[in-house]
Amino acid sequence: MSRKFEKTWRWFGPDDNITLDAIRQLDVTGIVTALHHFPTGVAWPLDELEKRKEEIEDVGLKWTVVESIPVHEDIKRRTGDYKTYIDNFKASVENMGKAGIPVLCYNFMPVLDWTRTDLDHEMSMGYTCLRFDETAQAAFDLFVLKRPRAEEEYSKKLIKEAESYFNSLDANGIEKLTRNILAGLPGSEEGYTPEEFQTILNTYDGINEEDLRHNLHEFIREVAPVAEAAGVRMAIHPDDPPFPLFGLPRVVSTEADAKALTEVYDSPYNGLTFCTGSYGVRPGNDLLGMVKRLGHRFNFLHLRNIQREKGRTFHEALHLKGDVPMQKVIYNLIMEQERRHAEGRTDLRIPFRPDHGQNILRSLHMNSAPGYSYIGRLRGLAVLRGVEMGIRTSLAIQRGENTEE
Repeated sequence: MSRKFEKTWRWFGPDDNITLDAIRQLDVTGIVTALHHFPTGVAWPLDELEKRKEEIEDVGLKWTVVESIPVHEDIKRRTGDYKTYIDNFKASVENMGKAGIPVLCYNFMPVLDWTRTDLDHEMSMGYTCLRFDETAQAAFDLFVLKRPRAEEEYSKKLIKEAESYFNSLDANGIEKLTRNILAGLPGSEEGYTPEEFQTILNTYDGINEEDLRHNLHEFIREVAPVAEAAGVRMAIHPDDPPFPLFGLPRVVSTEADAKALTEVYDSPYNGLTFCTGSYGVRPGNDLLGMVKRLGHRFNFLHLRNIQREKGRTFHEALHLKGDVPMQKVIYNLIMEQERRHAEGRTDLRIPFRPDHGQNILRSLHMNSAPGYSYIGRLRGLAVLRGVEMGIRTSLAIQRGENTEE
């Protein structure tokens, strides 16, 4: 069995302007997708999973990862119809297993999925990238949303900077910032108006970090045994960004968070999505150490880079540049594969996808979703594949092994 990582590509289904035919030209083998046409909380029927799988296989690819089955807000709050929604989630996982789709990526971020304030931040080289600006986020929270008691969560210095930023915006700028934060980024299942957003924020009143962590752990206790029986490896995605937003707690942001949830149900089927960008935003997360200590529970890899700026502000950097030591991370991931091989494990080909990508050659418009440009991700895939090949070739030469694979 090959020990190379399985190269995959995220596809947003038949409505994605980047078609399966375009993807199969990239020398990837796996597709990462979901049944986006089903509303959150509904059980995914087996025939719909098989239909989508057949569509993918018809072009010579395979459906490797579901990303994602959305977790209903009632589950996160553990209120309302949460028991029904957990049962529906379990039914979807069981049907995944019957359809032969081996990996499930999911997240437990309340209300908002991944969040950015700028979707086309221009860099000096001419390409654009995604960016999160804590001043812009605070300006929206304080002066657009006007969330009650929001000022208690920001320093006086940041409030002053946010007010100055807000005053610099015209009506179009305010509308764009609102749209960027609330309209829903690719893979997100919900978009909100400011009024809708405040209403759903109110439903989390009284739910703190400890409560949300408890609800996540209870969810895992119920779902992970079902996933194990179905042969589906769960892989929770970390919070993005990995810190609280709009008064909402987030509980999958640090190595300690990740370790704790793997201990809830001690099985390789209760695993992690190792997103180098999400974990990398927090300087305290030792990514190289995380691979060594938690790599045995990595079921999916999102490889992207970030550049931290002032405070909590960051932008998405080129895959081999930024604060994530990507070459060393890949080396440690290869060492994790070596450990798996020595233990006789069969899940050696950990799937990875080049996560996000810069909008390069914008004149070649392909109408791709923010963060999911064709050329930017292709560039990321190429350099990541090159790093992996270089490391594997070097190791093979040191061992006197065949380097032709």
